[in-house]
Amino acid sequence: MTAKPKRVQTRKILDSLAQMYPDAHCELDYRNPFELLIATILSAQSTDRQVNKVTKTLFTKYPTPSAFCEVTDVEIAEEIKGLGLYRNKSKNILKTCRILVEDYNGEVPANRKKLEQLPGVGRKTANVVLSNAFDIPALAVDTHVLRVANRLALADSDSPLQTEKQLIRRIPRREWTDAHHRIIWHGRRVCSARKPKCSSCELLPYCWYGKQAIH
Repeated sequence: MTAKPKRVQTRKILDSLAQMYPDAHCELDYRNPFELLIATILSAQSTDRQVNKVTKTLFTKYPTPSAFCEVTDVEIAEEIKGLGLYRNKSKNILKTCRILVEDYNGEVPANRKKLEQLPGVGRKTANVVLSNAFDIPALAVDTHVLRVANRLALADSDSPLQTEKQLIRRIPRREWTDAHHRIIWHGRRVCSARKPKCSSCELLPYCWYGKQAIH
């Protein structure tokens, strides 16, 4: 493939995504910051659909950090065993809930540094919680965002952190959260990893990857 262009039609890409996915939103089911935090921890190497099936029962049984603290990680693992890495996730969830109870009065902190200190919480998870639960502008980079952003030449990096830094320099701060959701929806519905629908994609006129893929 040819080198990525230095000039990218960022505004046209963002406007097109807004028209294509006007209702884009977080597809994890949650009712409060705590549920979103746990759901996002569970979403690693799992689909949102799989997570939503699990959390429907999980949050009924354990609606608060205190409720989780009353059971063992083995019991939590049994509840979430349909998900990838469920044993590690169960241990991290229990540790996180204990910290929330002991240090934050059972509340999820609206602070990146404090969130990233919780077991099982990395930068992506922190960004998801900050932007969706607390309306704090953030742009989480998952596998979909990494792939789509690089194909559109909005970013040029294999690193999620570097991709995030490049995206937030291009995209206005007030649009970070919406852009994150729209890029994810595009990655799930059109710009898939193995068989992207380049020939029918509305972003093709602006897409570095797509123009080469169909020739």
